Amino acid sequence: MRLLHTAHVPAGQGPHPTVVALHGWGASAHDLIGLAPLLCGGRALVLCPQGEVVVPIAEGYVGYGWFPIVRGGPPDPADFARGKAGLAAFLDEAVAAYPVDRRKLVLIGFSQGGVMAYDLVLRDPERFAGLAALSSWLPPGMAGAIPSQPAHSRLPVFVAHGTEDPMIPVAMGRESRDGLLKLGLSTTYREYPMAHEIRPETLRDLVGWLDDKVVSPIKLV
Repeated sequence: MRLLHTAHVPAGQGPHPTVVALHGWGASAHDLIGLAPLLCGGRALVLCPQGEVVVPIAEGYVGYGWFPIVRGGPPDPADFARGKAGLAAFLDEAVAAYPVDRRKLVLIGFSQGGVMAYDLVLRDPERFAGLAALSSWLPPGMAGAIPSQPAHSRLPVFVAHGTEDPMIPVAMGRESRDGLLKLGLSTTYREYPMAHEIRPETLRDLVGWLDDKVVSPIKLV
């Protein structure tokens, strides 16, 4: 497969409800795999791909990203398109290689990973059963370029943001919520007294949303 990734594959032949979790800037494929035991009680297939942009962290250490960050501006369109193309190819390969329940495919993105999740899901809502964006943002230019589709009204979205986030201010989370509502998406929006992070309270609400909005119609066996 094109992208290095980590995987939690539950017991049984499947197909399994599947979560693809996209890390933030400077992290890696190992960053979000720890969520796997919590999602659907460990009975979901969880895949965590790694971005191809190398991010120097310290001497001898690197992280990864989906597209280079442009301070004070939107991502370069060509850089974003390359990151999106790699991720889209990974999704196609994953569906073919793993026992994915295609009716229950969810994207979760943290920070920069959430930007990728927003674009992929909102442009192709028929393919996905849900979208969760954690400490992320939906760029207004992206939202404005995505036409409203009938499938948007059937797609549940969970948005979580910290009121003390120093990297992506909470105002950007609220702006993202408003953009989703304009597109007609069923949006659950939550704020927490936290910085740029995922707190236990966020995980509790995320797990509850995933069970209620995505997984509960399917009997897990």
